[in-house]
Amino acid sequence: MEISLDGKVALVTGAGPNIGSGIALALARYGAKVACNDLDPAAAKAAADRIERNGGTAMAVPGDVTDPEQVREYLATVVDAWGHVDILVNNAALLGGRGVLDESPDFFQRAVNVAAMGNFLNTQLVGRHMAERGIRGSIVAISSSNGWSGSAGVIAYAFHKGGVNNFVRAAAMDLAPYGIRVNSFTPTAPTPDNPALIAEQGPGGVLDRPRRAGIGGADGDEEWRRPSRWAGERVPLVPMGTTGTPTDIGHAVAWLCSDYARLITGCDLVVDGGARAKNFAYHPAPASELAGPAPLIPLDVTGELDRERDRSRCPDESADAVVLDDDRSPLRRTGIALPGTAAWITPGGGVEDGESPLEAPGSAGG
Repeated sequence: MEISLDGKVALVTGAGPNIGSGIALALARYGAKVACNDLDPAAAKAAADRIERNGGTAMAVPGDVTDPEQVREYLATVVDAWGHVDILVNNAALLGGRGVLDESPDFFQRAVNVAAMGNFLNTQLVGRHMAERGIRGSIVAISSSNGWSGSAGVIAYAFHKGGVNNFVRAAAMDLAPYGIRVNSFTPTAPTPDNPALIAEQGPGGVLDRPRRAGIGGADGDEEWRRPSRWAGERVPLVPMGTTGTPTDIGHAVAWLCSDYARLITGCDLVVDGGARAKNFAYHPAPASELAGPAPLIPLDVTGELDRERDRSRCPDESADAVVLDDDRSPLRRTGIALPGTAAWITPGGGVEDGESPLEAPGSAGG
């Protein structure tokens, strides 16, 4: 089974450098043209540039997901350029905040508004676009483990992510008659793997460097306060030793948006190494003692593309230059997995089945 999104057009909101960019890149690597939205024009452009460096087709469509006119404008930009939209990923959200005793009304309202209006407006306008044109599209809203279970210190985030979960089920019922599917995807603290983000903040993520106070802000200092979180060192309690990366998320979302998932709607897809399924009393073994998942199939192969371009300019300087037929995908590269298959392109240019020539990622998320 080889997943292909060829001919499809995707719009990804909140395409910042972590989860949003990872999903946008995955959709492009599987063949879709991708419009990258973010409130920050620089972030939208960075996501689009990353896709193009990896051989895909993308555009930046910055805008405020809570403003109906701006949503209409960037949707019109995509349709004018590419004719239609088949896939919508609602990822825009505000992370962080504080607990219920300390959160400000302004932040709570803003965080809830971004999630509520962002999901509503984009789903409504893209849904109408799809229904009017007979497009049996796919809409995915990005949830969070904080939307399914309680976590101290993030009351606004927990509130709006929980709302996203039932929004998805209700919207799925509204759009099912048109063949339009609506689902959610739940990640849990993925380890960043965007080279630009790693260069900025260093490698690793929450599993490597657990936050002593969680993702929320500090509590107050009144005498009557009691701790709401464990303040010592926290061992990551993940059954498979890793919650994955945005690349893992991207592969799963790409499949969910493909025609192979044609009857999946109103559902939530979880990719987190078993973190959400774990019972509160279950204490997994250290990650170093676990087998871990299968090797990660990479999507950001910018370095491979750069080296291949250099070899094509100076073919006599490299004895292992890869020659690909014109009808072969430009994304199938040296030592890189072919998405949807068990095949790998070797340094000699041939295709082999079996295990990856690349080493498995580390147990903390690759």
